[in-house]
Amino acid sequence: MNDAMTWFAENQEAILLFAGKFVVALAIVIGGFVISRILTGGMKKRLHKSKIDNAVVSFMAGIIRTIIIIASILMALSHVGVQTTSFIAILGAAGLAVGLALQGSLSNFASGVMIMIYRPFKSGDYVDAGGIAGTVERIELFITILKTPDNKIVMVPNSKITSSEITNFSQEPIRRVDMLIGVSYNADLKKTKEVLMEVISSDERMLTDPAPRVSVTALNDSSVDFIVRPWVKSEDYWPMYWDSMERIKNALDANGIGIPYPQMDVHLHHPEGEVSELRIANPEKLEQK
Repeated sequence: MNDAMTWFAENQEAILLFAGKFVVALAIVIGGFVISRILTGGMKKRLHKSKIDNAVVSFMAGIIRTIIIIASILMALSHVGVQTTSFIAILGAAGLAVGLALQGSLSNFASGVMIMIYRPFKSGDYVDAGGIAGTVERIELFITILKTPDNKIVMVPNSKITSSEITNFSQEPIRRVDMLIGVSYNADLKKTKEVLMEVISSDERMLTDPAPRVSVTALNDSSVDFIVRPWVKSEDYWPMYWDSMERIKNALDANGIGIPYPQMDVHLHHPEGEVSELRIANPEKLEQK
């Protein structure tokens, strides 16, 4: 007992100094917890206002809170005289090992966060993303789930989506329907244009603003090509396209306007000098045979 009292008396100054440092270190740790709670709370409010997915908000808040707490603990240990260099080295090595092991998953996660922040599409949109076309069912942290037109469910990694082009067919309220119609060189172009315009204008789904367009676009080997471009609501795109193609064919037939097959003229030279002509209506089929 006397030895303990003697040791305490001899080291009283050092003990008081350590106690002071310990109190400051404890205050640093408590302050780190308080600051992390305040920062993550403010961040959650801001991100919720941006309509970012709750899973992303919670995950990001957890990461930031963990970083602040770890930093405050290291600062507290350093303040009381504990060498933290080895701890930092261990944490760095562990973080590198985990990062290398999970680089694919981390890439998908980061891409999922980007998708939820920038919102290139939302659930219910019809998109072409990562080489897959379909309706967006769900956007998750690591994958985006699409339903194809033939009712297949495709789970696309988010990193594949953000590393390629994204086409959103549903974002704009209206779309232009592009149709290419070829007619015979013998056809009356003015009449053909009138027939095509009448077909699309008689469809109540066609919008008048922007105005539709019917024009000659190319003079091909065996046909004169027209572009037919009405504007419709996005949800009416394919119904308008399919119905218009059928009605255009019927209207052209009714007005005696031919849609030609590919043709090839072959001239045969006889030894006597006579020339005869052989016309092949569809050379593609001949080549297949």
